[in-house]
Parts: sequence; structure tokens; C-alpha cells
Amino acid sequence: KMMRYFKWGIARLILEPDECPDIIPMWLEGNDQIMHEAREWPKIIPRINKRCGVWFGENVGGNGSTIFNELRRQWQELVAKDEKKEGRGFAMGVLSDGLKYGKEAVALREECTRQIRKAVLAVRRKRGLADEDPKQGLVETWKQEGGKMEGKMEDGSWVGRT
Repeated sequence: KMMRYFKWGIARLILEPDECPDIIPMWLEGNDQIMHEAREWPKIIPRINKRCGVWFGENVGGNGSTIFNELRRQWQELVAKDEKKEGRGFAMGVLSDGLKYGKEAVALREECTRQIRKAVLAVRRKRGLADEDPKQGLVETWKQEGGKMEGKMEDGSWVGRT
């Protein structure tokens, strides 16, 4: 019962909108038993008599004083600086190379995903599960899998569509 690192898409959903969204961390458990990747035929049918649960945490986003509002402020400053450098504004969802690959932008997205993961781990902890190894949340931990995008990974986890 461990989580992989969170991808940058979640950071973009938090950093880029005009207002900070509400962020409700949740912990899902048991889905892998109902629709596991390695299940046999008939693959499209969920397995019965399996247990699954959903646990919700408190809102960690919104307009209150949260770490995400500070990260969003830094992101907006970075966007303004990049727009000034480029001499034009960017449409929602469109990023310059500097905002995609720049050191500051990458660091902000990494910190945002780290904070989201931390909030989800707090819900996991309230569920009564022990803390996981901190290295599980690092991209570097999972790089050994290379270009393999689906199926059973070297660490025993499953990635892909169910």
C-alpha cells in the first residue's frame, strides 16, 4: 500500500488557474483487488466480494492561507517574468519552454506535488497505515523502469489501464 510519485499535471491544475482550487486529499484502498491489472478473463468484469474504501482529508487549498497559495504566488511571478521576456501573454494551459523546463518552474511543480502527496499521506496515516519510505515519493526512485509505461513494473507495482 504505497503511492508512486505524483506527476506534474496535478501541480499545473493547482498552480495555473486564476483562483486556488479547493484541494481535498483522499486515500483509496482496495481498488486493486476489484480491478487488478493482472486479473484473468473476463478482464472487463470487476471482481465481487472484495472490499474497497475511500477516506477524505480536510480542504488544504482554496483562498485561505495555505502553502499552495504561496506556491501559486511564486508561479504567477514566474509567469509574469516569462511573459515580459517573451513580450506577450500566454493563453491558459500554454507554457513557454522556460515555464516547461526552466529550473525555477520545475522546482515549483515538484514542491507542489510534494505538498499534495504529503496531504494524501496524512489521510493515509489517519487511516491507520504506517508511514511509507520517503524515497517512494521521488521521481528518481522510479526512473529505473525506463520507458516501460504499462504492465508490471520491476518494483511489483502495476501501471496502466484496468
